[in-house]
Amino acid sequence: MSLYDVAGPGSPGDPGDLVAPSLVAAFDGWVDAGSAATTALAQLIDGAPTVVRFDGDQLFDYRARRPTLRIVDGRLAELTWPELAIKRARVGDRDLLVLAGPEPDDRWRSFSAALLDLARRFDVQEWISLGSIPAAVPHTRSVPILGTESSPGRLRGEVQAGPSGTLRVPSAVVSVLEMAMAEGGIPAVGYFAQVPHYVSGAYPAAAVALLSALGRHLGVILPSGDLVEEAQQLRTRLDAAASVDDSTRQYVERLESMVDDDKLPSGDELISDIERFLREGGTEGSQRN
Repeated sequence: MSLYDVAGPGSPGDPGDLVAPSLVAAFDGWVDAGSAATTALAQLIDGAPTVVRFDGDQLFDYRARRPTLRIVDGRLAELTWPELAIKRARVGDRDLLVLAGPEPDDRWRSFSAALLDLARRFDVQEWISLGSIPAAVPHTRSVPILGTESSPGRLRGEVQAGPSGTLRVPSAVVSVLEMAMAEGGIPAVGYFAQVPHYVSGAYPAAAVALLSALGRHLGVILPSGDLVEEAQQLRTRLDAAASVDDSTRQYVERLESMVDDDKLPSGDELISDIERFLREGGTEGSQRN
């Protein structure tokens, strides 16, 4: 069975007339701290036509990601199933193919092979990963962006590839796909926002930063909707929370000092600080992915 269906000729999502498309992707879960990456791409696909629809029965474990049941007056009225699709957005004089939604639970290798086939079929010019990770950064400074690239010089907007050195971490499907594209001869980059690890819930400032990074990469200004206002409101609440608790305020000030001095702590020092911060009454519920 095929993993996907492509929109037919003459439909709004007909891929037959795509112009120099880039394929950008973000998934919820492991590399979507503060829901920043999926929130950013949601700004681009509101009302956008669907080019490709994937078969959820082959990709999702419904016991782990159950469909939502709507019950009306004791009657089982509607099931909403997790859905994954590529949608088409227009940016400037070119097309942007946007793959955003739930991270697949199963068949990652088959999924990456299918995406590579689609990218070649649609003559995709480049792959762009978006993600967000929890980090020891303060909410009072600009959101840092880390980059990945299939070859030097592909990142734009002063984003640097990093972090330096070698890391071993559990992978996310977005990185599996980025590697598959690069190995298949399609240029690939990734932009990953760093979200303050002490913030729980959505972090719209990181979504705004990702949209800015993506826009600079594409050479266009992308819409951010109400995200800037939401980010300002959250900043006000976080400032107020820090102002009434000395340990929180001191911890944020230490993070500010490290950012301002362009100094990064060692791994052991960072882990020790985070554990002490939480143990001594810092904000509970660090962002989980």
